[in-house]
Amino acid sequence: MDDLCPAVFDDDDDDDDEATFNLPTVLQMRVDGEGRPKGTKTSRRSELLTMAAESIINSRQKEALINGISTQVVCTAFSNHILVVLTQYGKIGTIISLLPDATSSDISKPMFTTKVLLGKDEALTHVYAKNLVTFVSQASGNRPVLLALALKEINIEGIKAMKEMIKSCQVW
Repeated sequence: MDDLCPAVFDDDDDDDDEATFNLPTVLQMRVDGEGRPKGTKTSRRSELLTMAAESIINSRQKEALINGISTQVVCTAFSNHILVVLTQYGKIGTIISLLPDATSSDISKPMFTTKVLLGKDEALTHVYAKNLVTFVSQASGNRPVLLALALKEINIEGIKAMKEMIKSCQVW
């Protein structure tokens, strides 16, 4: 096996039937194109590393203290939806779908339909969802929004602060 691809497999002399995979060497081969030692073809290598560093999915995150509780938000833009995760537990929690209503009479200010996809379906959950992410859908050209919500404490000031956190993570 060493004769076929010496840079990819590191064959132990003790075990002829077992070869270990050398991941850094494979990555180096991919970067260099020919498995040359580090330091060769640096311009092509840096070009590929730059491309690899650019994310295919646009996502931003932020953490702040709201009412003395550590709160994290992650906003991710997909081709047909925007995902907003807002948590004080470090978990996804309840997942709510917020869809712009196509039957609205005024297209500039659409109505929104909320639906709990996972978790407790309570009336306040729908209110929180509409208050937190309606602006996200409107700012993104009325794209549907998935909101993952796991909050310990909710009040008016907290909702306003969370909304600002979501705005600061704009990916739409």
